[in-house]
Amino acid sequence: MSGEIAAAGDMMTGALTARAVEPHAGEAHGPGGALCLNCGTKLIGEHCHRCGQSGHVHRTVGAIGHELAHGVLHFEGKIWRTLPMLAFRPGELTRRYVAGERARFVSPLALFLFSVFLMFAVMSNIPGLGAGDADKTIASADFDEARAKLAEERLNTQATLKRHSNDLTEERRKTQPDVERVAKLEKRIVELRANEQRILNAQRFLPPPDAAAADPDKANSWLEQRVRQAQENPKLLAYKMKTSAYKYSWALIPISLPFIWLLFPFRRDVGLYDHAVFATYSLSFMSILVVVLSLLAAIGAPDGLLVGAAMLIPPFHLYQQLKGAYRLTRAGALWRTGWMIVFATFTSTLFTIMLAVMGTLD
Repeated sequence: MSGEIAAAGDMMTGALTARAVEPHAGEAHGPGGALCLNCGTKLIGEHCHRCGQSGHVHRTVGAIGHELAHGVLHFEGKIWRTLPMLAFRPGELTRRYVAGERARFVSPLALFLFSVFLMFAVMSNIPGLGAGDADKTIASADFDEARAKLAEERLNTQATLKRHSNDLTEERRKTQPDVERVAKLEKRIVELRANEQRILNAQRFLPPPDAAAADPDKANSWLEQRVRQAQENPKLLAYKMKTSAYKYSWALIPISLPFIWLLFPFRRDVGLYDHAVFATYSLSFMSILVVVLSLLAAIGAPDGLLVGAAMLIPPFHLYQQLKGAYRLTRAGALWRTGWMIVFATFTSTLFTIMLAVMGTLD
């Protein structure tokens, strides 16, 4: 239940954060009075030209629900104009927003924030997709205790095995050995050897002890320490990576910009702002696609359908967005799409490495 509440809180926080990024762009309300109720300026339109407040102010209980729905989903029409174009005409959406049609569409950053919050909220609450919780991790002290117990049990097993082997040898040396006792000793020796093998297997699964702690003069390098921490506590690393990805997903935008610029090095009519809008809308679509595919997987959609959609939709969407946003020919959009996929793979790898490094920091 707490996970569901946290997920709802994440979605609401993401929506309101997106709303804070783009509070009033181009939205209309009903006509108001002669003076602005906020600053007293005489109104010449539906909004105050001095402070931007709407001339029409709601004072009913029903208005609270209206404002909540409006703040979260932009029911006045912006979200419904933006999402279909993002899905089916992403290039035109990018080009029109860059050209100045800001009031008609949800801004790239606002949509990105909401889609990322939504993605992590959904994935954290679908069975099998969560990265694990911090309280399910195993600390280094637990590994040390397990090593000590296994070592003690192995010594006890070896001592018992040696004693029973000596007893068996002595019994067999007798002129008339006790057949029943010989059989019991042989059975017990087989059990002890099997138990010793199980202990050895368990010891192999444990990570090696901390050499730096055992011998301070042989302290590992910073990188070796990070790798060792990841090996000792993979669940904690996965949890930290998940929370870091949730917080630092925006870093994908600046990481992507140099690679997008490389596709248009001699185009003077496009700049980094154009590339940033392109990258942000593209990342927003990919986040929403992950949400849709995750929900389809949760309700039992065929694996072939999900794999096919995950393999085909992203490159086709990139092709459509490149072709429309930068007014490219089919050939120009195709070869750039190929390189964009390579760059996206490299960018994702860099981002994952960054999350892994941050996950090993204390």
